Amino acid sequence: MIDILHERSSDSPLVESVSSGRTLSAGSTIRPAETNWHMVVVSHSGRTRMLLVGPMAASGLAAWGAGGEILWIKFKLGVFMPQWPVRSLLDAETALPDAPFRSFRLSGSAWELPTLENADTFVDQLMRQELLVRDPLIDDVLRGHAPDLSPRTLRHRFLRATGLSHGHIVQFNRAKAAERLLLQGVPILDTVYQLGYFDQPHLTRSLRQFIGRTPGQIVQSSP
Repeated sequence: MIDILHERSSDSPLVESVSSGRTLSAGSTIRPAETNWHMVVVSHSGRTRMLLVGPMAASGLAAWGAGGEILWIKFKLGVFMPQWPVRSLLDAETALPDAPFRSFRLSGSAWELPTLENADTFVDQLMRQELLVRDPLIDDVLRGHAPDLSPRTLRHRFLRATGLSHGHIVQFNRAKAAERLLLQGVPILDTVYQLGYFDQPHLTRSLRQFIGRTPGQIVQSSP
């Protein structure tokens, strides 16, 4: 079981949220797909590491051991590290090299591991060193603005900044919207109609891919 102790928004323009928690017991669960990437500090069995956790293109199994402490820094879509293309992090966890005194190595330098309290300052320092950058085009396109770019250029920008295509992110967001409607008690066929799915099997395939559950399973889990 994972106990989320703290979760907050961030003052940083690059960060979606900052969370901390601990694993009370070993376990596993079906996790949904994820379009954002994270920097994750994991302390377990006397060792603390910095992980780069990439976007997850589809739902899958998440497993953990007991007695761990975890800090998640979730970055906004379009934020990326030029020396670590997000596409190279897709569906993977990458451990950065350790350095002495509760530090890790990044781009040839030692960096102190962040905490819940100083995570925003830590991200600001990475931004000042240009180790974190943001492509504003990503947010503009996802808000519905049509850029004057060729489809090839647009695809390249999305893959560089998010590791995913624009269409993949749109499909994920629609599946999350469908999950919310079903949890709110909206009937399955009404959800199909409201979100523009072809039919119920189309909705089912999408939810299995991105959420890891069928419409019926989601309805059964609603309060």
